[in-house]
Amino acid sequence: MASSKNLVIVESPAKAKTLNKFLGRNYKIEATMGHVRDLPKSELGVDIENDFEPKYITIRGKGEVLARLRREVKSADRIYLATDPDREGEAISWHLVYALKLEDSKKKFFRITFNEITKTAVQRSIKEAREINMNLVNAQQARRVLDRIVGYKMSPLLWNKVKKGLSAGRVQSVALKLICDRAEEIDSFIPKEYWSISAVFKGEGRKTISAKLGKKNGKTVEIKNKDEADGILSELEGGEFVVGEVKKGKRVKNPVPPFTTSTMQQEASKLLGFTSQRTMRIAQQLYEGVSIKGEGTVGLVSYIRTDSVRIADESRAEAREFIVSEYGEKYSEETREFKTRAGAQDAHEAIRPTSAFRKPINIKDSLTPEQYKLYKLIWERFIASRMPAAVYDTLSVRIDCGDYTFTAGGSSLRFDGYLLVYKKNEEKKQEEDMPQCENGQILELKELLPEQHFTQPPARYTEAMLIKTLEEIGVGRPSTYAPTIGILTGRNYVTKEAKLFYPTELGIVVNDIIEKNFGDVVNVDFTADMERSLDSVEDGDIEWKQILRDFYPHFSELLLKAEENQSKVVVKDIETDIVCDRCGRKMVIKFGRFGKFLACPGFPECRNAKPYYEDAGVTCPECGGRVLIKKSKKGRLFYGCENNPECGFMSWNKPTGEKCPRCGAPLVEKAGKNKTAVCQSPECGYIKKAVSQ
Repeated sequence: MASSKNLVIVESPAKAKTLNKFLGRNYKIEATMGHVRDLPKSELGVDIENDFEPKYITIRGKGEVLARLRREVKSADRIYLATDPDREGEAISWHLVYALKLEDSKKKFFRITFNEITKTAVQRSIKEAREINMNLVNAQQARRVLDRIVGYKMSPLLWNKVKKGLSAGRVQSVALKLICDRAEEIDSFIPKEYWSISAVFKGEGRKTISAKLGKKNGKTVEIKNKDEADGILSELEGGEFVVGEVKKGKRVKNPVPPFTTSTMQQEASKLLGFTSQRTMRIAQQLYEGVSIKGEGTVGLVSYIRTDSVRIADESRAEAREFIVSEYGEKYSEETREFKTRAGAQDAHEAIRPTSAFRKPINIKDSLTPEQYKLYKLIWERFIASRMPAAVYDTLSVRIDCGDYTFTAGGSSLRFDGYLLVYKKNEEKKQEEDMPQCENGQILELKELLPEQHFTQPPARYTEAMLIKTLEEIGVGRPSTYAPTIGILTGRNYVTKEAKLFYPTELGIVVNDIIEKNFGDVVNVDFTADMERSLDSVEDGDIEWKQILRDFYPHFSELLLKAEENQSKVVVKDIETDIVCDRCGRKMVIKFGRFGKFLACPGFPECRNAKPYYEDAGVTCPECGGRVLIKKSKKGRLFYGCENNPECGFMSWNKPTGEKCPRCGAPLVEKAGKNKTAVCQSPECGYIKKAVSQ
């Protein structure tokens, strides 16, 4: 009797390669290369008059993929749709049913999902095969159609009132508003002066005790200016400083939960310098499978789009087994439970390694440098979350001088707990010296230190801060943060300088238009409410089209009013000193699909355009010309001379403008804790420390 043939359909070839290892010869694995059907790009693709019926078409270029899949379907006895275990993956499977006409073929087809690509999880998913979950599909359809209506209706308004090529969207408009509002706060901020006073006392041996002035007669001291500070100093002069109270205690520092999508993006940004898009690209590789020496292709982490911190019992048990064997019983914590934030979906586990025993260092040679860094971060965070808290001994000292009270304190680590594995932030906070003194002891004053301060404006958003804020206010979902930020920078609504977001003039104009005309439907509260409505569709509590029926009438009214009332806004292009070599005008910076470029302002009479390179701010060590920041064909930034090809200088590291005193080659900056300059010639090895930043 011939064995049956099973067809498994996934999105990516990498995932297919990993599954091939776990399923037998009776299984054929094919990849769709992402979505196969979607709304058309050339039109709205939503029949508003026909109850918002979407018009799906085969995505251009997917004809051959579908033809191949149809051939495989004909010879298969069972078809397993194994796309990602989220709304988007469920929708891809649903589209495959239609595109491959699976219902008409009378073939048996099933939906399977797995939170990690391991043999156990994949084989279990086959046993637990189910029908397509239409609630998940409809939640995805509601988001897709809603975003299409908002984007395709509002964007033409921006084209008419500002310029072509702009876009608007529910989540991106909220993110842009956050960045613009923060910039406005900073611009309007008026710093206020205040002072602090510290006292330094002689301690044991050469040690000193530092204390801060806190209270006068039991009330907090607020020093507004130098005169007030001088007045307090005169009252303290010649006074006796007595230790009034010494308190010993302990401080417990608990580990943080394993990663969700947003916390992974935040930590990768802060600790590794990765953008959210880069983080998700690498994480997808780790999830789909990497070839490991001695193991073959294996999925290294669980599903990467999640906002839950839940961990499955078997993963918890394996983590305990690893921790006890590696670090000892005292480093295992069995009882801790992390609570997923309110409003988050809990369909998937937190992001974790597929095996606690697969230590990063043991597979480093099989990973790219960026894969290793992210996997190490995920692995350490998960292992640490299953370990006990760190415990510090603390000491607090009250020092009295007349009516004034100073406080000193310190701490020392008693038990490292989870810090044995995950010291990402904690080790940067050095332990304070424990002041050694006793009640009633009179301290010898060395000096009083008055210091002037000014209140600071709120910080500009970094990528990590923006993602954290969007998550906290309930706007967007794990899969939306990276593309949202990509759109803001790609459309030139914001720029990033030293990891901080600044709104451009264009971004401010777009934000003003959206806020003025659509403030009550594209804002924080509305967008967060919409996310909750989409969750209700997934739960089966709301019909997906009802969301659109409720939304569209008011939105349509606002759109008509905006067309009538919004005046045209002119955003001037940035003029440069570069002269057009065809007509002599000064060229301007424009933004296209691939970023900035130079164009002649005389368009369409003069169509001259050329690449735009930002000035690196240093001179070429070879010819004295300007060094420019350029981009390779693979998208990697490098530094090159403006006089290329006459001058052949280039470097992957920023040049200092100096030459090596040993061999004459250019010196380049080497990033690190203490910035240094090194000779570009690897044969030389010269190092110059302390490059000014």
